[in-house]
Amino acid sequence: MKNTILFAIDGATKETLVSESEKASNKVIFIERIGYNENELLYDTVALLTKIANATPLNVPVYIALDKVCQLIYSNHTKSK
Repeated sequence: MKNTILFAIDGATKETLVSESEKASNKVIFIERIGYNENELLYDTVALLTKIANATPLNVPVYIALDKVCQLIYSNHTKSK
């Protein structure tokens, strides 16, 4: 089964937290922390994704589109390492 990349923001340390989970599983595996200064674009995009996720009502198409943008930014980040 394919894994899904999950994102979160740690506002106290200004880091993006990256984890993964198998689809239909509640087990989450931590991958890495990425500092704001290391990838500002990823941090800002995940922060916006978090705001959209917390909005009422949730705009699902916008959330899905922005999640894909986060995935793409992270993919480019890992390739550039």
